[in-house]
Amino acid sequence: MVMTSSSGAERQYGSRIQDYGIIGDCRSVALISRDGSLDWLCWPRLDSPAVFAALLDPKRGGRWQISIADLKMVSRSYVAESNVLQTTFESGSGKAVLTDLMPVSSEDFKHSHYVPDHELLRQVECTSGSVQAHVEFQPRCNYGQDEPRLRQKGKLGLQFMVGRGVYWLRSSVPLTITNKGAVAQSTLRAGEKLQFSLTYSEHAPAVLPRLDDYCEESICRSVRWWQAWARRAKYDGPYREDVVRSALALKLLTYAPSGAIVAAATTSLPERAGGDLNWDYRYCWLRDASLTIRALLGLGYVEEADAFMNWMLYATRLTQPELRIMYDVFGELAPRERELDYLSGYENSRPVRIGNGARHQLQLDVYGEVIDAAAQYPFHGGTLDRTMQRVLVGFGKYVVEHWDQPDEGIWEPRSGRQNHTHSRLLCWTAMDRLVSLVKRGVIQNAPLQQFQETCERIRKQILERGWNEELQSYVSVLDGDDVDACLFLLSWYGFEKADSPRMLSTYRRLRERLGAGNRLIYRYRANPPEGAFAICSFWEAEYLALGGGTISATHEFFRNLLRYKNDLGLYGEEIDPNSGAALGNFPQAFTHIGLIGAALSLQERETGVKQLPHREEEAQGSDAATEVAA
Repeated sequence: MVMTSSSGAERQYGSRIQDYGIIGDCRSVALISRDGSLDWLCWPRLDSPAVFAALLDPKRGGRWQISIADLKMVSRSYVAESNVLQTTFESGSGKAVLTDLMPVSSEDFKHSHYVPDHELLRQVECTSGSVQAHVEFQPRCNYGQDEPRLRQKGKLGLQFMVGRGVYWLRSSVPLTITNKGAVAQSTLRAGEKLQFSLTYSEHAPAVLPRLDDYCEESICRSVRWWQAWARRAKYDGPYREDVVRSALALKLLTYAPSGAIVAAATTSLPERAGGDLNWDYRYCWLRDASLTIRALLGLGYVEEADAFMNWMLYATRLTQPELRIMYDVFGELAPRERELDYLSGYENSRPVRIGNGARHQLQLDVYGEVIDAAAQYPFHGGTLDRTMQRVLVGFGKYVVEHWDQPDEGIWEPRSGRQNHTHSRLLCWTAMDRLVSLVKRGVIQNAPLQQFQETCERIRKQILERGWNEELQSYVSVLDGDDVDACLFLLSWYGFEKADSPRMLSTYRRLRERLGAGNRLIYRYRANPPEGAFAICSFWEAEYLALGGGTISATHEFFRNLLRYKNDLGLYGEEIDPNSGAALGNFPQAFTHIGLIGAALSLQERETGVKQLPHREEEAQGSDAATEVAA
């Protein structure tokens, strides 16, 4: 339990990033603070303009607050293995539970029942004593730019319109319209409830079921749906709770109608508080999505992989064999980057950005990540049809022609292109996986010899120019002398064995140069410093699991990383090494991918049961490295 205050001080400045929980329905998400304020909601899609954006401007952004007077204590959790959030408030006179969710249900249920297209339910139940509940509803559409006009519609509740969309707010308690929005106040005694339903409709008539029984039924149905999905996770190791929570978070970042997977739920949460490293991550990076699919396949979620494969075919149709690095959830080019200068930003971190200027960057590593994800698919029971085979071969031919050129790389700097070792590694991975798929008969009609020769050329270049003899380490840029945390992935993708002399030496150099406080690690050295990039620490854990450390040391390291999750099991993009606070967009798919991957690799090492293909037949770089060094 955490002490909190019911005064307006915290709300004036907003909550800490790690104080948020997330709910969603695989089409959109909402972020809700520890004190019951819904501060972020984009409808109808994950990348739509925000209806509530207090997350980025507490005064102008808009929020939906449900609070309890005389608040003393707060605790919260998800209903077991679900994305239904429950916050328990204790006051001086009683206790109440706030339940927040976006209802989900099976397709069979949707076909036989009328349900709203988009809905968010909030229920407050007094469980002991009595509590004074206060509600403030302040929508500010288009990222806080527009204040909609609320209209009373009798038993149908409140209505407001934005463009072609119609919003309905229904409540079991009367709502009073004010000059700022709508308010309600009610005293609840044990067993009494307040229920709220916010719905959105654009292309179809609004469906507005009665609140009473419908609200309870929706909560129970949604819990069952999430729990049934979570039970399918095949991981049964000691970290199941954290692995399943990460999988549930990744599922929330999936746009179910298309199969796209976005990088994060938010925009412009800062990597450096008060700074300008604020980016919009509500789009589908092929890299992040491919790594998500790899993680979910390791847990047995083949259907999600199938949906993503189909989405990828559609998204890349106009540019094949060339890949863009990011798309919107419909598979179109992500929107141009622009700044919303009227918003103050999270903790005055400006500018607030929507869209992403990196959309036109060249990042050659994406070919390796996409092809590697595709290689996992048949290993886990999927089938690559002729169209997918043709597309993957096309990607491979593109790599053959373009691998030996500078690019922006995985970290998306806006300072020009370089010959990144990580990009070369993923070009090698693309060739290596295609060679394997062709030899196994999974892919037909491919230029095997050309792929093999290119694979060997890339391997030799990495071994010779990606290695710095004086530094005794692989380096981030060919012929360079700097390191970055991507070098852990040399073992992750099977290029080098984790316990090879070169990798052990590289690991020592990474720890020496990039080690942060509390056993975290930076992705690279930045001035002024940013937070420790969270997935990089999980990459380190997985490197140890792959043989870079002992099993006991890996468990200890992994458990240390679990200390940085919030009370709901969620992670942001970065971690402040001094305070442990979350930084960057939240929750971040990348971090949860890393957690799942490290847990699976640790289980694989302990049990000897392969979770991913290739590792038993690859990692040939170790012997080759010794040969080159000699």
